[in-house]
Amino acid sequence: MKLHELHDNEGATRKKKRVARGPGSGKGKTAGRGIKGQKSRSGVAIKGYEGGQMPLYQRLPKRGFNKPNAKKFAVVNLGLIEKFIEAGKLDAKAEINEDALVASGLVRRKLDGIRVLAKGDVSSKITLNVTGASKAAVAAVEKAGGSVTIAAVAAE
Repeated sequence: MKLHELHDNEGATRKKKRVARGPGSGKGKTAGRGIKGQKSRSGVAIKGYEGGQMPLYQRLPKRGFNKPNAKKFAVVNLGLIEKFIEAGKLDAKAEINEDALVASGLVRRKLDGIRVLAKGDVSSKITLNVTGASKAAVAAVEKAGGSVTIAAVAAE
């Protein structure tokens, strides 16, 4: 295939409708907007307008709350940590901290910290040092003979 042979699939692009270009175009003079009235003018947005009645989007109650200072953690499962140890990307003998998890490619970025969850099982004796861990994850690591250190997060 050559550069000059590249083109979009059939029907992927449409020609722009050129309005107000004379009577021969079929969309001349009023450009398909009819005569007079609010919709024929420019700068009019009446999509949410319901004839003076309170619009639906204002009648319905607001729901939920988004915490403005919520912490966002990167989540790692124990099964994945075990898989990376078996693949040789993580060293089970050394302490596995957040920097090691990022360097191995298991986590893309730390965000506000890394939290370990108990999905999957761990058989290696590992020493974890992370921002957070579920109770089940801590129990699973300790059962395998390892330990989990949870770093202190700055109090809000």
